[in-house]
Amino acid sequence: MKICLTAFALLLAFLPVSPAAPIGPEVAVMEIQFGKEKKTQQVVIGLHDTAAPLTVANFKELVGKKFYNGLRFHRVFPSSLVQTGDPKTRWMGLPLGLGDTERSGTGGPGYTIPAEIGRKHVRGTVAMSRLGDNINPAKASNGSQFYITLTPTPKLDGKYTVFGEVLEGLDVLDAISNERTDSNDFPLAKIVIKSITIQPRFAEPARQ
Repeated sequence: MKICLTAFALLLAFLPVSPAAPIGPEVAVMEIQFGKEKKTQQVVIGLHDTAAPLTVANFKELVGKKFYNGLRFHRVFPSSLVQTGDPKTRWMGLPLGLGDTERSGTGGPGYTIPAEIGRKHVRGTVAMSRLGDNINPAKASNGSQFYITLTPTPKLDGKYTVFGEVLEGLDVLDAISNERTDSNDFPLAKIVIKSITIQPRFAEPARQ
């Protein structure tokens, strides 16, 4: 048995290994707050600096300006996808039911980002939202809105800019995706990005 295992180990050592997805030297640490709970849940996102340099640079700039702080998750599909990043959601549902959730998904920082399409949609993919091809044939991304897929979604491949992947916290996003929603897929519970910070990739993320 030992001889067989040793031979198997040697065989594995010489097999070609698929390269890991290139992730930059920094990660985005997102703290998410549910309703009135003071405790936050953490999601860590690796950034694809090489595959989507313009998109990552824009994201980091917005994070530095605290643009995302206070924004809600405004679109969720059970065990499939969650979306956030619309500045119009900062005031929606305060108090619950008075916000115009039909406007969610229409906001941004006032500009778009050139498409940087290449990576595929797997579980944990982080990608930019955008307007449809009929009015956006260049597939330019919204300046701030992004979504995260919770299952492989090949139908989105080649259509949206993928700029990151979730390294930690997929369970948190799965829970968000299964929250009750209104007819516009807007979660009834107030789920807010408390903060996003950019940190060294291999550093121990600082809890707030």
